[in-house]
Amino acid sequence: MTPVIVVHDLVKTYPDGTQAVKGISFDVEEGEFFGFLGPNGAGKSTTIKMLITLLHKTSGTIQVMGMDVTAKTDDIRRLIGYAAQDIGVDDDLTGRENLILQGRLYHMDQTLLHKRTNELLELMDLSDDAHRLAGSYSGGMRKRLDLATGLMHRPRVLFLDEPTTGLDPQNRANLWVYLERLNKQEKLTIFLTTHYMEEADKLCQRLAIIDHGELKTIGSPTQLKQEVGGDVIALHFGANGQSIQEQRDKAQEVLANAHFVSGVDLIEEGVNVYASNGGAVVPELLHMLNQSGLRVAQLSLTSPSLDDVFLKHTGSKIRDEAPNQNWRNTQGPFARRRRGS
Repeated sequence: MTPVIVVHDLVKTYPDGTQAVKGISFDVEEGEFFGFLGPNGAGKSTTIKMLITLLHKTSGTIQVMGMDVTAKTDDIRRLIGYAAQDIGVDDDLTGRENLILQGRLYHMDQTLLHKRTNELLELMDLSDDAHRLAGSYSGGMRKRLDLATGLMHRPRVLFLDEPTTGLDPQNRANLWVYLERLNKQEKLTIFLTTHYMEEADKLCQRLAIIDHGELKTIGSPTQLKQEVGGDVIALHFGANGQSIQEQRDKAQEVLANAHFVSGVDLIEEGVNVYASNGGAVVPELLHMLNQSGLRVAQLSLTSPSLDDVFLKHTGSKIRDEAPNQNWRNTQGPFARRRRGS
């Protein structure tokens, strides 16, 4: 397949000296559902804004559909779609009027505009509610309408920045169905940023884990979980005369050279131990810890998850901080009207 996004040594440093993106490189193939998985503040939104020409890079190169983002800004904007974390529909317009407004911003032919509006209303299951004001829509319906506005001009690449933030689990799962449909039925390349492990696992054919502006690893969810190194045995320690930190450090030292252990990571309550055929090695593992004076308060055995992948590559669990709400998109055809603005 031909890459539609190629990024090499991308750096973004803000005027105050904050380096939000630190020399990352990756590519996205045509028709791929590609994801950035990381906590808020990891550099995901900064990266996506540079890719869609809304933020200038400090250094490095970005090509979208073979065009340099610095030299071909307008050409790239005509070929991409974008949906931000905040829902950008106009609550004082109907669902249909929101789509028509967005199409007019792209100077679409009148006949094509109404044809595309009807297609998207049907695709997003909004045809029966197209006459209603968007302000009367449920959260999930407003998100689907917002997504549809980014598809009016038939983009070749759709950029989604935390698209399900603020949705309840049911609406989040429902939106996944529409995103999968867009990727498979419309043959649309999708670039997704998310901090939801389940979302990345469900949707992405490949994903990159990003933290503190650095790409830690790239691969398919299955591949990344396999690379963890077997089952995950989580050991939690309690109060038994030693601090949790002392028990964690001692357990890591005891188990690091065990023949059945492929890795040990510190976690807040204890350690994660990685081992093939985890159920069979638990007795020997506990015996080794008992001989060293360590008593396990709680033990769980699971197959590797993206949580474990993130922990292994970053040394911590994913953070879920409040997103930065200061930035607002106000440029060109990407501009979104908001009530009171």
